[in-house]
Amino acid sequence: MVTDHASRPAAARSLGLPASLTPALLKQLTARVSAAPDAARVTTNAPYTGVPLADFPVSTPEDVEAAFGRARIAQKSWAATPIADRKRILLRYHDLVLTRQDEALDLMQAENGKTRRDAFLEVVDIGIVSRYYARNAGKYLGPKRRRGAIPLLTHTTELRHPKGVVTVVSPWNYPLSMAASDTIAALMAGNAVVQKPDTQTALTALWSMNLMYEAGLPADVWQMVIGRGSSIGDALMDNADYMMFTGSTVTGRQIAADAGRRLIGASLELGGKNAMIVLDDADIEKAAEGAVNACFPSAGQLCVSIERLYVAESIRDKFVAAFVARTKKLKIGATYDYSVDVGSLTTPSQLKTVTEHVADAVAKGATVLAGGKARPELGPLFHEPTVLTDVTPDMTVYDHETFGPVVSVYSFRDVDEAVARANTTAYGLNASVWSRNGARGRAVAARVHAGTVNVNEAFAAAWGSVDAPMGGMGDSGLGRRHGAEGILKYTEPQTVAHQRLQGFYPPKGITPETWAGLLTGALKVMKMVGMR
Repeated sequence: MVTDHASRPAAARSLGLPASLTPALLKQLTARVSAAPDAARVTTNAPYTGVPLADFPVSTPEDVEAAFGRARIAQKSWAATPIADRKRILLRYHDLVLTRQDEALDLMQAENGKTRRDAFLEVVDIGIVSRYYARNAGKYLGPKRRRGAIPLLTHTTELRHPKGVVTVVSPWNYPLSMAASDTIAALMAGNAVVQKPDTQTALTALWSMNLMYEAGLPADVWQMVIGRGSSIGDALMDNADYMMFTGSTVTGRQIAADAGRRLIGASLELGGKNAMIVLDDADIEKAAEGAVNACFPSAGQLCVSIERLYVAESIRDKFVAAFVARTKKLKIGATYDYSVDVGSLTTPSQLKTVTEHVADAVAKGATVLAGGKARPELGPLFHEPTVLTDVTPDMTVYDHETFGPVVSVYSFRDVDEAVARANTTAYGLNASVWSRNGARGRAVAARVHAGTVNVNEAFAAAWGSVDAPMGGMGDSGLGRRHGAEGILKYTEPQTVAHQRLQGFYPPKGITPETWAGLLTGALKVMKMVGMR
């Protein structure tokens, strides 16, 4: 494994915070947390070095209740704000994120440990999403004429009303994308938001919220609380009009049950054990490069990254050689610039999971083709990008989500076997198919049980196509973000039907039997002339 000069042990130990993360900025952001002045405090540590990073006030259930109370008052006037005014705020936010991106990149790296390249993709994501919903919300949310019950006599309109106050629970792995993208849609739909980001990456979420207020968002429309789910989770659920959650499948199941109890909607993006299929006609070099980009972004801590590689037997040896060679050349280390390829894991628990999965696989007969070990000399949470083969069903890594820089390589004889093996999982979030023949690749992709499938790309093509829905099947969740579904889920549809002159009941002077005959004849004529 090649390392950058800035990643040598001494450099890693002395790596300080970027100059942009001043004490004044950190104090300003942590003051944005909805908590009492005398609240208990919690400290986060920087993954690169393990040194203390930020000190947050901890919200209590009472603080959450108070945040929802303020949000409900603010939401009423926000819902009455014309979409054109919301659009202007969101486009100003778009510009601020791009202009001030260095602050965001520094924050994400400091809190998450990812590389600057991976952090920058989050800035790109928020730019795309904010522009998309600013420019398309009017189309999705405006009144729509619908076909009436009786032609010419029934005037029917579909209206969209905001849910009210939405709870957004966002994870630590993509602290800007996951904190802001779902909130953007909820706000544009006229809702207020009370959000609980993961504490480890709460600075980035607070920074995003701060910029939205700088762009003109009225007070209390977006609020942030900090705390463990075991402490404030019930308050977040019990006050929500809708729940947006990104996280583990175990927690997602509980949230779905609680939402069902309250009869509110929920959208859940959960875990994945994503597969990449390399067909026998794939461009081997491009597929190998694509596999590197599929497996190791953000040190593999990406819900849509690839953990299973299925390669056609006829090209397996050539592909594996090319893939392993590229993996071994990746630069791993801690720098606040674009000079490294793979950064740190984010939490000690995640490093523990990765090392245990690899150790279990090796102990049961798996072969390590690249990587395979932690790198404590670089920093407390570094682990090499790892490629395994000879993985069998009795190994934990076979069907459990690792959520780290580890991928297992398998082979297949024909397309039917490849699809069957890719679909042998309870998950169904993302997948990738590689072929020189685009039509063939798309045909195979349509057979894969996953919410998004990319052809000749890892995940960014589908994720970045924000006009199309994104989400999981099976244990990977329910509901969708992006596209029309991504904003309409935050609304309540209402039908207003105005009946003119004559309805379904007979007018005076016509018997019910005669009227029934007339309506029957009218229905037959409508079908005959092709009316819908």
